[in-house]
Amino acid sequence: MRSLILKDLYNIGHNAKSMLFMLGVLAVVLIPTSGASAYIIVSAILCSMMIVTTFTFDDNSSWLRYAMIMPVSKKDIVVGKYIMLVIFCVIGSLFGLVVSLIAGLAMRKITFNLAGIVELLLLTLVALVISLISGSMSIPLVFKFGAERARVLLVISILVPLAICFGIYQVFVLLGIELTDQLVLIILCGSPIIALFWCYVMYRICCQIFKKQDL
Repeated sequence: MRSLILKDLYNIGHNAKSMLFMLGVLAVVLIPTSGASAYIIVSAILCSMMIVTTFTFDDNSSWLRYAMIMPVSKKDIVVGKYIMLVIFCVIGSLFGLVVSLIAGLAMRKITFNLAGIVELLLLTLVALVISLISGSMSIPLVFKFGAERARVLLVISILVPLAICFGIYQVFVLLGIELTDQLVLIILCGSPIIALFWCYVMYRICCQIFKKQDL
């Protein structure tokens, strides 16, 4: 398992400079106009999409066929991809947090107090959850359709979770449940559990898709 993770980290290192440049440009554009919240979420989602790039490297080198003659199971490969997704999401969320904090303090848009820090940490948690949910959907798409075609379908991995959240909100409205600050905080605290459950469901789907494929 460790070797699978190190392999992807080594391969993705070649794209690190271009990703940093893209995140830097977005920081200049988003933070002054849309604030720290938008940048942290965008940063996390962009980094989560790097998981698709690892599949592209695998396809270009026909690595999956080689892996099947090694003592590596298909389940191990799927688990390795989801571990990489978590790493990318954490890096993207923390990077967005640090850059937003520095830029916000420099432009005096963020106050360095307990309330401001808690708000940024909650935004980082939201970004991590969103990126995990959207990224976990992209992995089954890649296993099913391949890395290149899956890139076109990545918008689905973002729209579906948004549609589910909107549907839940509409249910709350129909039931007359008011979204108070306390309820929102409870939902935010429970969101990592929801994200992990969602990732597990996507992982099981991935295993079924990959199991049926002949390499």
